Amino acid sequence: MTAHLGLLPHRVIREDRADGSILLRSDHPLEGVATSTGAWLNHWAHETPEAVFLAERLGDGWKTLAYGEALMRVRSLAAGLLERGVDGPILILSGNSIDHALLSLAAQYVGLVTVPVAEQYSLIPAAQSHLEYVRDLVRPALVFAKGEGFARALALFECPVLSGNTLAELEGSAADVDAAHSIVGPDTPAKLLLTSGSTSDPKAVVTTHGMMTTNQAQIRKCLPFIAARPTVLVDWLPWNHVFGGSHNFNLVLANGGALYIDDGKPLPTAFGRTIENLSLISGTISFNVPVGFAQLVEAMDADTHLREMYFRDLDMIFYAGASLPQDTWSRLERMAMDTAGRMPLITSSWGLTETAPAAVLQHEPVRGAGIVGVPLPDVTLKLVNDGTGRMDVRARGPNVFQNYYRDERRTRQCFDDEGYFITGDAMRFVDPADMNKGLQFDGRMSEDFKLSTGTWVKASALRLEVLGALKGIAQDVIICGHGRDEVAILIVPGPEGHKGTRDQDALCCAASEDIRKRIEMLNAKTSGSARTIARALVMADPPDIGAGEATAKGNINFARLLDRRAHLVSRLYDDNDIASITI
Repeated sequence: MTAHLGLLPHRVIREDRADGSILLRSDHPLEGVATSTGAWLNHWAHETPEAVFLAERLGDGWKTLAYGEALMRVRSLAAGLLERGVDGPILILSGNSIDHALLSLAAQYVGLVTVPVAEQYSLIPAAQSHLEYVRDLVRPALVFAKGEGFARALALFECPVLSGNTLAELEGSAADVDAAHSIVGPDTPAKLLLTSGSTSDPKAVVTTHGMMTTNQAQIRKCLPFIAARPTVLVDWLPWNHVFGGSHNFNLVLANGGALYIDDGKPLPTAFGRTIENLSLISGTISFNVPVGFAQLVEAMDADTHLREMYFRDLDMIFYAGASLPQDTWSRLERMAMDTAGRMPLITSSWGLTETAPAAVLQHEPVRGAGIVGVPLPDVTLKLVNDGTGRMDVRARGPNVFQNYYRDERRTRQCFDDEGYFITGDAMRFVDPADMNKGLQFDGRMSEDFKLSTGTWVKASALRLEVLGALKGIAQDVIICGHGRDEVAILIVPGPEGHKGTRDQDALCCAASEDIRKRIEMLNAKTSGSARTIARALVMADPPDIGAGEATAKGNINFARLLDRRAHLVSRLYDDNDIASITI
């Protein structure tokens, strides 16, 4: 049903080694790797100078920037950076915008490095310590922020700052931009991308031009339709994160597409803006997290125009961040056929900030979520059995990073003796007899724990199952039980879950019967103490980003939250606590 897309078939080579490890790699050759991000911009500014490259909302419509004008602005800003003598990292505090893109591309054009930072670090007072940490690690030469609310954050810096609408003040003309651009190549650093910090302080991944250009060539090889017609994205994913800022942004730039910056997101106060934007522009690819797709299908059920605009030109639906619930998947398929009469590729991939990000991609159609695919061309995966039946996944290839910025210790720790990056993630085969069926993500190795019986609990996989069971109630769950007899969960209620109260007993009572019934149904489908949820407790206060319980991307730092909320874990296992739900 997706034959019109001309997808590259999976062709995986497997090597079983004497030490028990397994190597997987693609049998497809890689080709067409650009030398730098500036080479992409030069090409499209020459080939399609009038085509829309970037757009952001302006009143009822869009403010657009064409490729030809973008190159002129980039070269002018690059000249200004050189004339100012900027020779260190450029810290960008504000979110997605045309100015953000122009400054980033200008820096990359002449071999300078940008550091996009999550807006929350600047706008949430309790998160200021995270921004101070980044400041001290990066030691920026210039700081930029556009928008309201950044004055307090900018006051933390002694280096020059650009704020508001002052980006035009940076433009110059006297510097030799061509000379600086000529020495930018694959090994030139382009960005310092901060990891999520969900298990430790954020690390700054030195991301080179070659890592990003290789990754786009790998994706284009596997998904030929991306090059067949210009990609159009309506996308909210933040550029401080590798997926929004490298994968999606560069997918547009590398292939001469258009990126319409969605100023909404899948939050109760902002999703209406996303719906409005999707009603205005038909994209060819839709990127989102599972909760975003779940909200979208509900909106499309009630809005024929939105549904027609969404599916009109759509080639691919791509979910990231977690497994897409099967109900959402099925509804998207049904809507696509009913509306457009053809099926987009519904897929996902796997990777990390350190892999630029895609290392594995499902580029054949499948029926059902959870499969992340096969290695991209020129990527080699090493799967190491950890003794419990799980496979620790490691990666090597030209899109994989070489070092963390100013952190030799953690750089050394994350590579094995063969130079493979130790990702900390686990995988399992969809079909052990057929590598072309791909891999399934099997959680984070570090999140697993043992019950007092010595039984291992695969917390990441169990968390996804519980979230599916508690759809509409839980925004997230924390799996508990290390050293105890039973598995239990702390529930982060969804946007409507607090019911106007912060009293934990009231929160619990409002939903306890529903939670109990749903967990009982989930337990009935499983067996064994490691997959049976025995207790639950609803949290009155959401994870605190300022205290490090959650990252700027919304990921929960499970270890830190459990440490700070040890009293809640105690309540979970207290048979006399009326708020604790016993299943």
